[in-house]
Amino acid sequence: MKEMLENFNLEKGFELILEYGIPLVKAILIYVIGRWLINKVLRVTQKFMLLRKYDITLEKFLLNLIKWGLWILLIVSIVGTLGIQTTSFAAVIGAAGLAIGLALQGSLSNFAGGVLLLLFKPFKVGDTIEAQGIIGTIKEIDILQTKIITPQRKLAIIPNGPLLNGNIINFNSEGILRCDTTIGVSYDADITKTIEALRKLATDHPLVLEDPAPQIVVAANADSSINIHVRPYTLTDDVWTVHWYLQQNFKPTLDAIGVDIPYPHQVEIQKQE
Repeated sequence: MKEMLENFNLEKGFELILEYGIPLVKAILIYVIGRWLINKVLRVTQKFMLLRKYDITLEKFLLNLIKWGLWILLIVSIVGTLGIQTTSFAAVIGAAGLAIGLALQGSLSNFAGGVLLLLFKPFKVGDTIEAQGIIGTIKEIDILQTKIITPQRKLAIIPNGPLLNGNIINFNSEGILRCDTTIGVSYDADITKTIEALRKLATDHPLVLEDPAPQIVVAANADSSINIHVRPYTLTDDVWTVHWYLQQNFKPTLDAIGVDIPYPHQVEIQKQE
């Protein structure tokens, strides 16, 4: 009897080892190998991003996304190896993902916009842009929103979805800007002499570029003045310095050559009885 019990226990133990031990060993091997592969993939991906000079925010986000995606696949593989049905598990994950997606449609749009902004880089931190009716300097680009400092030192926060889908004007992309300003002179003025004086005013400033050359042209014959466009080119960061310089020196320059700047006149008409 004792001998039969011993044989039974041995057979039962051997069956348990075959049924649970081998899958458990397989699961452990899959975990060890999978963990090593995940770390290897993350290191290779990080090196690739460093070589391509990805934005640090985008780099961290993509690495986390790849990491958690691979870990989910690894866990599902381990669970399947242990004999647990993964169909219902996958269905639960899919249903949860759908519910979350429907609840966060706006946030997902901003999220996708943030990824594309960081990937294609239509602007970077420090650039001055005009977008969504706001002009300002980029302070920070997050996954969901972009922060802009306006000239009045106000903080504007724009969701990345509308920002990406709207028009974006980047004032820093070319490195130079044209400083557009207009001055009106009297119809009695010598236009050739006036244009030369204004050209000298623009080119005398050290921040005005020689190439492209400043444009000094007659823009319009208005009701009470001849309007002249003065358009020098300068580096982006110097455009306001040049603008204020021109505004301050227009009148002294024209006074020196005897050219008047007309001002509005009102004519009063009285009816005689």
